Amino acid sequence: MLAQSVVNEVDIVFLGRLPCPESSTTQAALLPSLLILWALGGSLSAISVGTQAYTGRRYAAGKFEDAGAVLANALFFALTAGLVMTAVGYVFMMPILRLAAPTQTVRDAAQAYLKWRLLGITSMAATFALKAFFDGIGKPHIHLVASIAMNILNVILCILLIFGNPTLGIPKLGIEGAGIAGVIATYVGLLVMVGYALSPDYRLKFAPFRRVQLSRVLTWDIVRLSLPSGAATLVIMLGVMMFVGVAYHLDTILPLGTISSKCPGGVAEPVNAAAMMVIIGVMKLTFSGCLAFGTSTATLVSHSLGEGKPDRAEMFGWTSMKLGALFFGAVGLLELVFAKPILRFVTQSPLVQEHAFIPMCIMGICTPIVAIGMIAVEALFGAGNSRYVMIAQGFLHFGVLVPLAYVLGITFHFGLPGIWLSALVYATGLALVMSRKFKSGDWKSIQL
Repeated sequence: MLAQSVVNEVDIVFLGRLPCPESSTTQAALLPSLLILWALGGSLSAISVGTQAYTGRRYAAGKFEDAGAVLANALFFALTAGLVMTAVGYVFMMPILRLAAPTQTVRDAAQAYLKWRLLGITSMAATFALKAFFDGIGKPHIHLVASIAMNILNVILCILLIFGNPTLGIPKLGIEGAGIAGVIATYVGLLVMVGYALSPDYRLKFAPFRRVQLSRVLTWDIVRLSLPSGAATLVIMLGVMMFVGVAYHLDTILPLGTISSKCPGGVAEPVNAAAMMVIIGVMKLTFSGCLAFGTSTATLVSHSLGEGKPDRAEMFGWTSMKLGALFFGAVGLLELVFAKPILRFVTQSPLVQEHAFIPMCIMGICTPIVAIGMIAVEALFGAGNSRYVMIAQGFLHFGVLVPLAYVLGITFHFGLPGIWLSALVYATGLALVMSRKFKSGDWKSIQL
């Protein structure tokens, strides 16, 4: 998961090396672009929830070809729906950017990036379908191999395309080059995973590519179980867009020139927008690690339920939450101690570093709480209780995160620190609500 997440973090770091104000503008453009991409591609990638739950239970029961049928149907849906969602993305890209991006310059940069990255929606959904299958049979290292290959290629292409290479005749493309590099890399990662699935060890045992494996009933069963997770992803991304929008609003109501936020030559930087991208980019690496703990938990929970051992499933859930709190508590401490060096590495703008410092410290404190919440969410997904997660996430985003961010950040004039304090409150609520639901144990009776 860390390797998968690094694809976008590479963009943040390299774009931060561009001259000012292009660095801040492109980093500010990256956030709404990625939110749109995650909303569309992430909602489809939620097919992984149903795929992993069904695969895990069938594999644990020794029904290997039935587990392969899950992959066949999930992959067919991901490829078909991916094309549809890509078209939707191109239709609504500019209307969303007009609402999400603070200035026309930022919108133009976001469009240059997104027009390429939207082509990767299909590869994203298909990759997560394959990942869920391999996770479900206890082979998570396959996605790691694919992610490493994808990242090596992405770094090379970013260096060549973002900054250009006169020797090779490659022009400087800036943020557009990052978009081209990203979409090429994601398809290479997908091909690596397909190559594993076609290898004799998996092709013969699970028979995932036989046409007879396709079933409308099974496809619908997988989609039905995944729908709440997909809806939750859309809800989360909409909530995050509104949350980020509060920070972007700071750049429109504050006279940037009076707070020394000008680049050489007197060009104002969108410092709050850029700082949000930097913070989210750094924290997303942590969130990906939390999600990896959660994915493992979901696999163990689904395997245990498939074996008819619900108490063992519960033990795995609580143990993972405790380990996550300890491990990511240490990670959060490192984020606190090394906040300034991390920010200096990610962005070269002193003002962006200054604006991002206190929020980074807040998120360092928040990290173990986030881990508990995310692991509990994935444990419930593994048990098949995705509907509850969808409803709870919707309430927490629109009832807590967004309104509190506006009140603290804008109304009470706490700025970015106030906005990120609302994220701390949200994370605490998520951990409490999800762990309480897991403790209730009613998910043990869910039949798949």
